[in-house]
Amino acid sequence: MLAPRKVKHRKWQRTDQIRGKATRTNTLSFGSFGLKALSAGLVSSRQIEAVRRVLTRYTQKGGKIWIRIFPDRPITIKGSEVPMGKGKGTVDHYAAVVKAGTVMFEMDGLAKESAAEALKSAAYKLAVKCKFIVK
Repeated sequence: MLAPRKVKHRKWQRTDQIRGKATRTNTLSFGSFGLKALSAGLVSSRQIEAVRRVLTRYTQKGGKIWIRIFPDRPITIKGSEVPMGKGKGTVDHYAAVVKAGTVMFEMDGLAKESAAEALKSAAYKLAVKCKFIVK
């Protein structure tokens, strides 16, 4: 699974910057087909890995996949039955902040029907609503 090699700050504070619309990564840059987020949220590294597995299953003969998001945000969790206080919990996993309109995955080298089937089946694995887009 994806995780940053080295981080400046081990634990981050929670913010409300997860809301809003994407301004940078909102168009297809590499492939002909893509999966675009319709809602904002956090996508964990496990979800990204699950989508990668689904897409590679469809592109075994030929084709290329681009993952446009990276999980760099640490998500902390406290143990069960731990009393209030006593500091912040340990880092449990990493997640990527996805805003509405972000192109998360791109594909090329497949027919439109098979790419649509692959990306729509991959969308079930994600925590945000998505749609299939074509260049």
